[in-house]
Amino acid sequence: MALGLFRVCLVVVTAIINHPLLFPRENATVPENEEEIIRQMQAHQEKLQLEQLRLEEEVARLAAEKEALERVAEEGQQQNESRAAWDLWSTLCMILFLVIEVWRQDHQDGPSPECLGADEDELPGLEGAPLRGLTLPNKATLEHFYERCIRGATADAARTREFVEGFVDDLLEALRSLCSRDSDMEVEDFIGVDSMYENWQVNKPLLCNLFVPFMPPEPYHFHPELWCSSRSVPLDRQGYGQIKVVRADEDTLSCICGKTKLGEDMLCLLHGRNNVAQPSSEAGDPLCAQDSPYLDTMRVMKWFQTALTRAWHRIAHKYEFDLAFGQLDTPGSLKIRFRSGKFMPFNLIPVIQCDDSDLYFVSHLPRESCPGTSASSTDWLLSFAVYERHFLRMTSKALPEGACHLSCLQIASFLLSKQSCLTGPSGLSNYHLKTALLHLLLARRPADWKAGQLDARLHELLRFLEKSLLEKKLHHFFIGNRKVPEAMGLPEAMRRAEPLNLFRPFVLQRSLYRKTVDSFYEMLKNAPALISEYSLHIPSDHSSLPPKAVIL
Repeated sequence: MALGLFRVCLVVVTAIINHPLLFPRENATVPENEEEIIRQMQAHQEKLQLEQLRLEEEVARLAAEKEALERVAEEGQQQNESRAAWDLWSTLCMILFLVIEVWRQDHQDGPSPECLGADEDELPGLEGAPLRGLTLPNKATLEHFYERCIRGATADAARTREFVEGFVDDLLEALRSLCSRDSDMEVEDFIGVDSMYENWQVNKPLLCNLFVPFMPPEPYHFHPELWCSSRSVPLDRQGYGQIKVVRADEDTLSCICGKTKLGEDMLCLLHGRNNVAQPSSEAGDPLCAQDSPYLDTMRVMKWFQTALTRAWHRIAHKYEFDLAFGQLDTPGSLKIRFRSGKFMPFNLIPVIQCDDSDLYFVSHLPRESCPGTSASSTDWLLSFAVYERHFLRMTSKALPEGACHLSCLQIASFLLSKQSCLTGPSGLSNYHLKTALLHLLLARRPADWKAGQLDARLHELLRFLEKSLLEKKLHHFFIGNRKVPEAMGLPEAMRRAEPLNLFRPFVLQRSLYRKTVDSFYEMLKNAPALISEYSLHIPSDHSSLPPKAVIL
């Protein structure tokens, strides 16, 4: 009971204490201006609503930009996919075209005659194929033309060679007498090359080309570097090489002092104490290019022209003619002028022998026989002229008596020279004609070159040239041709080298190619009329032709 009463009293006391009128709180104040507070709250609410709208607009703008970026990325990805598909399709088409072209060259057109053997059946596309614009005269007219215009024109070749060789012997001997063994180049005996020594010279005046090998003075020696020894050489540099000038006393490869450390009290009698570890001074060697150990063609040309001039002044009193340079950009282009007004040109060409072979590096070649032009003064053209002469001589022994192979080359050269007089020189030269003949000699049987088959073989030679021009491909006869007989003694590096295309300039120079093709077909068109005009008449009995005809 007492407990219940106590609880009631406690509730009453608590209610009295908490009544706001009896005991007011200190912090419980009633705002005096309730309307002002409500107005501020409404303004703040409006401000918050405006901020919320601004934020919503910002979020919407960001969402739109994100959507646009996603759309652009998607379109770029689609474009990349389509571009990749197009590139893949283009690559596949290119590969397909290349495969078709290779198949066409290897199967449809048949193998090139220069890669064939000696079987007649291995000459598809040449036998009996018509040449555009060419109709050769009959056999009697062709043989009569050869007798009157070719054989008669070369009747003085032997006497010309004999006269030039005798004079050159005297000139080189005078040159040697003026040279110092210790400081000047050593000149060796000349070597006759090209058409005059291969018995197919046609054009007049008769021209002798003579190689003149030379060696450096002691203690120097030449170290040839072929292009085929390096795979980094560009295509247009194939067929060239460089000549490094090395001092013999700086070549430590074969000396023990370069492999063994000598003591302080030991001295190498070859190199001396201070030369063992010294760098080479090849750049200052004679006739080298500036800051280079390689032989310079221009310096060699100036040296050779100066030496020939001094030698001629030494012996000029012995002769009743004058000697002058024919072409100043060719080292030994000389011309003998007689008092009667006649002249006799010949070329002395300074060359360097490649090791112990019959290959020679040539600084400059005559313009009409040069298949390429050196772009650098340290590039030397590799000449196979001696091997070409040996091959023609070796082949002639296996051919029938009176074979027509040289007659074909002479007639083709005659037609080319007459066409050059009419329309000017083109990209086709006598060297290309000879290269084509060498390929046919290797592909044909000896019995196919009888004298009575002159018209057939001439037609085949011109057809071969036409096919080569249309394909822009005429391989060098010796470089990369493993069918060359081993008896020739050709270096193995030349046999295994990549084939060299002599018509490669036509791929790069379209104007030259078009001019050459037009000139070639015009030559074929003019050939029948030209042969008939120079033949004058057809004899009633071909067997009654005089053995020696008059030169026209």
